[in-house]
Amino acid sequence: MTMTGTATDSPLPLTPDYDAWPIEVLPARVSHDERVLELHWQDGLVSRYHSVWLRENAADESTVNPATRERILDLSTLGDWPTIADAALNEQGALSVTFAPENRTLSFHPGWLRANDYSNLEQPDAPLVPVTTWTGEEMAEPISLDASGWLAHADTHPEDDPQFEALLQDALKAVLGHGLVRLRNLPTEPGTLARIAERIGPMRDTNFGTLFDVKAKPDPDSNAYTSIALPFHVDLPTREYQPGLQFLHCLENSVEGGQAVMADGFAIAEALRDEHPEAFATLTRVHWCYANTAKVTDYVWFDPMIKLDDRGRLLEVRIADFLRGPLMAPFEDIEPAYDALMQLQRLLKEPRFAQRFTYLPGDLVIFDNRRLLHARDAFEGSSGHRWLQGCYMERDEIRSRLRMLWRSERRRRVEALDQARPEVAVEK
Repeated sequence: MTMTGTATDSPLPLTPDYDAWPIEVLPARVSHDERVLELHWQDGLVSRYHSVWLRENAADESTVNPATRERILDLSTLGDWPTIADAALNEQGALSVTFAPENRTLSFHPGWLRANDYSNLEQPDAPLVPVTTWTGEEMAEPISLDASGWLAHADTHPEDDPQFEALLQDALKAVLGHGLVRLRNLPTEPGTLARIAERIGPMRDTNFGTLFDVKAKPDPDSNAYTSIALPFHVDLPTREYQPGLQFLHCLENSVEGGQAVMADGFAIAEALRDEHPEAFATLTRVHWCYANTAKVTDYVWFDPMIKLDDRGRLLEVRIADFLRGPLMAPFEDIEPAYDALMQLQRLLKEPRFAQRFTYLPGDLVIFDNRRLLHARDAFEGSSGHRWLQGCYMERDEIRSRLRMLWRSERRRRVEALDQARPEVAVEK
């Protein structure tokens, strides 16, 4: 039997999305009152769903546009609160619910219901990949993956090829979990970076261009385009929405010095919270001025140096001393703000946080620009050549790409289950 819930001739109902949902456990029985439905699964799990939630998440043409799978239902037009008049399971485990006051019977895919069981959530809105903070003492080098021949393989195989997707999935999970990853042994031709980035998502254009060259040059418009040392920083904190990801691909590196230095800004922020809680609180509250007043552009933004989400979890850091303008805060906040800043600056100098490595030609580092701090040692410009190509992207793109990779995995699992599972009846 077909279990994707996407084919029009399937005995299973459609789902309100384009995904595939494996049915690895079947529901055994269903019970309900007017407002809550319980599904008892064959492995003992009990899932509970509100009637209003079920009604809004049906997949029929009164609820979603079948061409786009976007919702068209306006709950307020139903006339009354949707309640459950009847519910049953069919032989494939699909759930049918008759809703009042509409007297409309709608069906639900069991794999989709199991995957979207909000009654058994351990953590609402959990990240796709658990976030792991680290110090340089704990992780001396970036998580590194051998990408030899990977790009050539990707060019000659379809995008849903498991061999291509496996390395990409490992890379994306490393970025989401640890904040960075290093792919090694890639080609060193200019433009290679664009071919890789476009397989993840659209690159973000900035005043530095879509694809930019990082090397010493005359008349530079950024310290990055010199041979001087760069302190720890994030890029473009001067923007209302600073880029979420940065890619740096090494094409040449034969200079003396110029080591890359990385640090987990979240680990440093947590250390500040533990060791200097007042300073941490100040840096999450006071809005600093970030300014890039170049010859032809003038970007200015005001934001806290450390930002938390509504659950108190670290969301981003904006640390870049050389891109701060004059602090324009209430008079009484000036001294506490600078005191907190200096506490942070002292932490940034502690060797325990720093991870140091040398770029080799063919290395590509991808990192979270709203979490990771990067720096560079000075190098001797006359000792050789150092050429990196870079680009920016948003965090949304990497999360979307990872979800699509997982969708491909689920489709393959659905196909395997279709072939292996016999028909199993459920209690009515």
